[in-house]
Amino acid sequence: MTVDCDISDALAAQVCDAAAQAQPLRLVGSDSKAFYGHPVDGEVLSLAGHRGIVNYEPTELVLTARAGTPLPQIEAALAAHKQALSFEPPAFDGPATLGGAIACGLGGPRRPWGGAPRDLLLGIQLLDGLGRCLRFGGQVMKNVAGYDVSRLMAGALGTLGALLEVSIKVLPAPKVERSLVLSMPRDRALTMMRDLARQPVPLSAACHFDDRLYLRLSGNAASITAWERRIGGEAGSGESFWRDLRDHRLTWFRSEQPLWRLSLPPATRRLRCENDVLTDWAGAQRWVYSDYSATELRDEVAQAGGHASLFRYGDAETPVFHPLDPVRERLHRGLKHTFDPHGILNPGRQYRSI
Repeated sequence: MTVDCDISDALAAQVCDAAAQAQPLRLVGSDSKAFYGHPVDGEVLSLAGHRGIVNYEPTELVLTARAGTPLPQIEAALAAHKQALSFEPPAFDGPATLGGAIACGLGGPRRPWGGAPRDLLLGIQLLDGLGRCLRFGGQVMKNVAGYDVSRLMAGALGTLGALLEVSIKVLPAPKVERSLVLSMPRDRALTMMRDLARQPVPLSAACHFDDRLYLRLSGNAASITAWERRIGGEAGSGESFWRDLRDHRLTWFRSEQPLWRLSLPPATRRLRCENDVLTDWAGAQRWVYSDYSATELRDEVAQAGGHASLFRYGDAETPVFHPLDPVRERLHRGLKHTFDPHGILNPGRQYRSI
């Protein structure tokens, strides 16, 4: 049984003490994404005990919950009203929390069609690096105006603040979902995914690996049946496949080689560095095992208009995230100093020099 609990005062006191002593803090929810980003050496600031749904208005499609609330609790509450988190937050190696889902900024197979975490954020409450409790945004989209601080927290990995509370837009769950599998090489699959994107196909997921194209259709039964006939292929294994893809439980992910995550324009042809690739998000996200060096890989990806992250199993010397140009680095440093002047919150988690 999940027990709701507000420990914001205790968390604020711990951050204040750490700031006074310039003691680095390692922010932890369920630690399901501890592998992601550079490791942090610091005292643990555990947010797992700060949990509970604060407010949920199904008719308004808005949910507000504390950052340590387990995702299964939130998903169960939404499912009771036939609603869902449309970005399909991954859990990976264990239970995940709402705060962790926002802090990592990652989305599952539905993300291009359902929205990214930052697109769905309405407001947040956080502790800055001085232990001050700050609130930004609201609970309706019209309240978001000007410099949108809330969205800065999506993907910041806790380097700008410790999330306490999140207000997020939720969406109705699809009435019907079906999966299709088609056998074809990757270049043909990329072309087909591009062509489908130009039509009113009720796509909610599209990925390709091992010479198979996997599609998920979501919507009403009549539309899905019509598109099934037009697209062809065989019936897929259903939602279990997409959960395994979301959480990297497919056999393809079991290698202990360095795993790269490439973000590219969807229509980009296969790059030379993509020795072994799983293509997701209809071509926009690519999981890659490569024998290229980090510099060679990132140069090729940048030339194609994208960026590359070393997602898992990297060596200690290789930067996890795509290096910043001087302008972006200056912006990152300025934001970090504003929110965390003593540099104690997850220092170096994103960029080791920041």
